[in-house]
Amino acid sequence: MIRFVCSALVAGALLIPVAMSTHVSNQALAQATDQAAEKAEPGKATKKKRAAKSKAATTRKRELTAGQKAARERQRQCGEEWREAKQGGKVQKGMTWPKYWSACNTRLKGKAT
Repeated sequence: MIRFVCSALVAGALLIPVAMSTHVSNQALAQATDQAAEKAEPGKATKKKRAAKSKAATTRKRELTAGQKAARERQRQCGEEWREAKQGGKVQKGMTWPKYWSACNTRLKGKAT
């Protein structure tokens, strides 16, 4: 049993540096190929980057729904109330923001209907 444990430890100790050097060499290889590609065709890599940026810029964000807008407004109101109550020392002991937000959100939803 001891022989088995010792051999496992030795094998592990020998494999860790090999695995780490493989990881490092893969990173170095990736960097070297990127640099070589940039030297071979200087504008190609930057064209890809520009294309990716322009694609991200042209994609439109959806307009928020009425429910999403209302939820964000309730969260802002509750956040203001939370900060005021916390500064004034009016927050109950053990009360956290998530608990306060849940109670406040329920209260504000009740007012809206």
